[in-house]
Amino acid sequence: MNKELIRSQLKEGMNPDEYLDFLKSKSERIPDGNMTPDELNELNLFKLNYQRSSRIKKNYQPGNRISELLRNNKHRQTWMIITEPWCGDSAQTLPYIFKFAEISPLIDIKLILRDSNLDLMDLYLSPSGARSIPKLVSFNDRSDELFQWGARPSEAQELVEKLKKDGMQKEQFLEQLHLWYSKDNGKALETEFIRLLEKIG
Repeated sequence: MNKELIRSQLKEGMNPDEYLDFLKSKSERIPDGNMTPDELNELNLFKLNYQRSSRIKKNYQPGNRISELLRNNKHRQTWMIITEPWCGDSAQTLPYIFKFAEISPLIDIKLILRDSNLDLMDLYLSPSGARSIPKLVSFNDRSDELFQWGARPSEAQELVEKLKKDGMQKEQFLEQLHLWYSKDNGKALETEFIRLLEKIG
């Protein structure tokens, strides 16, 4: 693993507040007549993702078990998250992760944009070789890897794979995916992070 590349990218990473401000600024762009259909579609994604992230940030409180684990955390960690503001899975998961990290003063989050850092992204491809985001990698203070997570909760991934296998088109299965996120309210994500945190003690 290229530790020097990781260290250099982490120096440029955003903290959660900076990232949410960045997402907000993207969502507030005023449409104009020169925008292409793709640019208009992207703007709509920014707006929708900012709404999703804001709702979770306002309403979510971590459960007792994950709060206990994080309060008792003895490891200084950096959670590097590779993401993009247009990513719906990021909008539906990162606000929960930000809340997790707030509980422990030993955890620092650095967010790195995928599309301008493909050399870093390519160190963390999915099992199928895709540049799937969000991708979280936890490091200790010696830049040794502690754990990885991403790009979505396994239950959500299984749902998407089933819907694809059933022949559902992208627009339709994404609608079902975001319905799942709304009903789950972060429970699956909490469970997965509880397991990850328990493994590192």
